[in-house]
Amino acid sequence: MLSAILITYDDEDAIREAYGLCEAAGYKVDKLVRQKFLNKARYGIGEGKMLEIKEISDRIKPDVLIYDEILKPSQNYNLASKLKINILDRESLILEIFERRATSAESHLQIKLAQFRYEMSRAKEKVRLAKQGEQPGFMGIGMYEVDSYYNDIQNRMKSVKSKLEKMGKQRALHREARRRVGLKTISLAGYTSAGKTTLFNLLTGETKQESPELFTTLSTTTRKVLIEKDPVLISDTVGFISKLPAYMIEAFKSTLEELKYAEVVIVVIDISDSEMELRKKYRSCLKTMADLDVDQERVIYALNKSDLAEPDQILQKAEFIGLTNSKKWVPVSAVTQQNIPKLLELVKKMISAPPQQIKEIPRKQDLSKFYEQDDD
Repeated sequence: MLSAILITYDDEDAIREAYGLCEAAGYKVDKLVRQKFLNKARYGIGEGKMLEIKEISDRIKPDVLIYDEILKPSQNYNLASKLKINILDRESLILEIFERRATSAESHLQIKLAQFRYEMSRAKEKVRLAKQGEQPGFMGIGMYEVDSYYNDIQNRMKSVKSKLEKMGKQRALHREARRRVGLKTISLAGYTSAGKTTLFNLLTGETKQESPELFTTLSTTTRKVLIEKDPVLISDTVGFISKLPAYMIEAFKSTLEELKYAEVVIVVIDISDSEMELRKKYRSCLKTMADLDVDQERVIYALNKSDLAEPDQILQKAEFIGLTNSKKWVPVSAVTQQNIPKLLELVKKMISAPPQQIKEIPRKQDLSKFYEQDDD
């Protein structure tokens, strides 16, 4: 593994996620730097802290500095100029993870498109900074003039987008074929590492790779299963994450759009998270689904890892994020199979009945019903 200095927020949940991102990208954190604010104008951090990090960097000689926020090109340039090491901000780190995890031709194209869009948004500023002469070829732009550099990215983007559009049309044909034969589709969604793939494997009998690492799934996998003798299709999708820029969502749109057309979307939530982390992830899921125009009337919330929390804690956390007013949530465990029949029962009702006919979830006084032994 390559070594890294990690700069992130002074918050345990943020630190845990940042470590997860570093590990998923293949970096070992040799030094953690906690900061209350990461939005200072020149370096993202204060100049005093930058000099302190320079001393640390000169001593431990890391391969990279990872900055757990989005840096402007000028901030990245300023840090790289002072520290003389490669700087990865949150966006470029996620892109590296995507690149490592891509397995299908489509996911490789989607990542390439996201990389081009990341580069394009910074092209003019990067060329201007490189022309200052302090770091010739800074960030790999060589001696390109701004127009040729920018146009080259645009042309390569057009080629990738054309290929993805063809794949998107093929998906549309598959959806139409499924619609004609009456096959309903269920899509799994949720924050990365919430347990979507574990639930997918349980429901389908598949053996897709399961891992606590972030972004285990980048390519949509669809399988046919029976729910009360009725065949349906279940799809696993790429996980959401906070501060995911719109261009990344756009790049994966041909994959994520399956959520828009599914009859039911099961949003998997890790109920073992702390309340504040749970709220952050829940809001991130809502924002991403809104960006994709997913109809909330077709969404079910599976509060996964319920075996790691007491019933009262689950209810308290559901109330904390505002789920108790919803009719469509079930505490489940993809590991112990707790309440999986109840989740499938709710899915069946969603598929076969209008939303207003779905019975509301039991309130606090009869939450214990969710933990009764399921009939064989």
